[in-house]
Amino acid sequence: MEQKTARLTVLIDPTKKDAFEQLCAIQDVTPSQVVRQLIREYLDKHGITYANQAQNPNGTNE
Repeated sequence: MEQKTARLTVLIDPTKKDAFEQLCAIQDVTPSQVVRQLIREYLDKHGITYANQAQNPNGTNE
């Protein structure tokens, strides 16, 4: 099932933005992919669940 997306605007120092984008390019990932992963990890770290959260094979949240 295709999921809708929402926009998140983040204000960041231009030099950090440039460094982040350069690192993402080197690692062949998009900045959006990295930010989405960071958000998933942050939610998981704090035990927050959400509707479309992936499940591990043993039935627990990823």
